[in-house]
Amino acid sequence: MLAAVIAAGCIGQDEVRDEPSATASASAVLATPALEPSLTAAPTSTAAPTEAPTAAPTPTEPEPSAEASPSGEPGSADVCTGNDSNREFYANVAAAFAWPVYCPVLPARWSVISGRYRSDRGGWVGVASKGPGGARCELHEGACCAAADGCVPLGSDAGTAAFGDLSGTLVTADDGRYAVVVDRGAARSWLAIGSGLDVEQFKAFAADLALVE
Repeated sequence: MLAAVIAAGCIGQDEVRDEPSATASASAVLATPALEPSLTAAPTSTAAPTEAPTAAPTPTEPEPSAEASPSGEPGSADVCTGNDSNREFYANVAAAFAWPVYCPVLPARWSVISGRYRSDRGGWVGVASKGPGGARCELHEGACCAAADGCVPLGSDAGTAAFGDLSGTLVTADDGRYAVVVDRGAARSWLAIGSGLDVEQFKAFAADLALVE
């Protein structure tokens, strides 16, 4: 059972940290609260990767970039929002798991503030980012929820929406957030949640998620 965490300048937590932990343990968190307590329980899966990604050296804490994320080849981690350590994290996670891993591709003034993965029970990854005006977005992928509803915020289904190159269900949450979920309640699912955004901004965030290969 192996685990790792990143956190660097893009949503969701009060403290900013920067990189996957170099220590392999049952649960490794860099002084960062859980992204979503209800999303940390993962169902049992038979498809577990054999080894976890290698952690990179921890960088200094960055300020949110005023520049857009660098462009790269489609399918590479180069397009992912964040610093080089963040992009290495995404590449390592994608290499460790057999299922598709997506990363955020966000405009200027957004930064990644936390991320973590675990390789047991089929594997899961969670990443949080923040932007101007308190806007927040988070991703939960893989065996990230054991509940039948896929841990989607309570609300109403509002049609279909893109999750990168996948087609998901758009949810208008009762608390004002928005979500897009793919394969809700399945052993592996993909969930994006946004707050402080209007519906079109959130749909654009979800549609721009990049597949990392």
